[in-house]
Amino acid sequence: MEYLLEKIDKGTKARAGVLKTSKGHVRTPIFMPVGTQATVKTVSPQELQEVGAQIILGNAYHLYLRPGDVLIREAGGLHRFMGWPLPILTDSGGYQVFSLAELRNIHEEGVRFQSHLDGSYHLFSPERVIDIQRNLGSDIMMVLDECSSYPCLYEDALKANERTLRWAERSLAKFQHTDSPLGEDQGLFGIVQGSTYETIREWSAQHLSTMNFNGYGIGGLAVGEPRNAMLEITDLCTDILPKDRPRYLMGVGKPEDIVDAIALGVDMFDCVIPTRNGRNGTVYTRQGKLVIKNHTFREDFCPIDERCLCYTCRHFSRAYLRHLFQSDEILGLRLATLHNLYFYLELVREARQSIVEGVFKKWKNDFFREYQVIP
Repeated sequence: MEYLLEKIDKGTKARAGVLKTSKGHVRTPIFMPVGTQATVKTVSPQELQEVGAQIILGNAYHLYLRPGDVLIREAGGLHRFMGWPLPILTDSGGYQVFSLAELRNIHEEGVRFQSHLDGSYHLFSPERVIDIQRNLGSDIMMVLDECSSYPCLYEDALKANERTLRWAERSLAKFQHTDSPLGEDQGLFGIVQGSTYETIREWSAQHLSTMNFNGYGIGGLAVGEPRNAMLEITDLCTDILPKDRPRYLMGVGKPEDIVDAIALGVDMFDCVIPTRNGRNGTVYTRQGKLVIKNHTFREDFCPIDERCLCYTCRHFSRAYLRHLFQSDEILGLRLATLHNLYFYLELVREARQSIVEGVFKKWKNDFFREYQVIP
């Protein structure tokens, strides 16, 4: 795996680069659609490629529990199992364990948790999570980390980060002494933690930077902290993390958050917002988001966004989409999701192009001049 930094914007820290993997080149900044359980909900792999997806995300926790990482290995790996030929990043499951607090117990060896599916007990150690992702054959693997809740005490965030750093060292050692059973060329990302405490984040980023990971995730944000705190911590981390490695802001986010984070030097994003909101009838336009199920769109025969070139906007009206949702038709979920994914991927494509052309700051200002941010 190799990351080529092509250009840094003069007025901001925005970057354009290329992440080279054996499954294809990913041009950054990039948004990764979330395919937690080996599928991006309601859309096919072919449709994902048609809307411009270059890389998608899967989740080691969910795939380990169902259908099982060994079964996926026997199927030839995650790419073949789900019919997706381009790069895949798999999250370690650290956030899922964090979100299932009542079902888990964290200690130095790892995380003992109870399956939310059948109540069975399992242990995720840093080494076990590497083994699972080796079986999956993902192009980018994430280390097991401990995500602090928000708010949390300084002492708790410090303790969680120190454990995350020790787990990162163990993960890297395991990674360096194992090979993919599928013959895949895989990379490993470390994860910066530390809640909203700057001193902890500084230490985390500095220590991880010495460990020669293929890239770095910024974790533990978008978990309830104020937006300005998320951006301040992101800014701090990108100042410290190596310039020759990709930076991945995990779980972010809203279009406005992505644009601001690109300006702070972030290269990679993932979030369930475009797919989850699409299934619930919320769609995105250059002016902001719309709840397409609302009565106001009953006789609106315009596309979701008149400037959008996605399949949905080229063929269907707001009134038709509202009708589909009012009628509980599955096609409504699919068309709204396709549009939202196209919107997100077009957003990062435009951001990248503006960086390459040296006009990112103007592009960003134009975006916020038109886009109405709604809480």
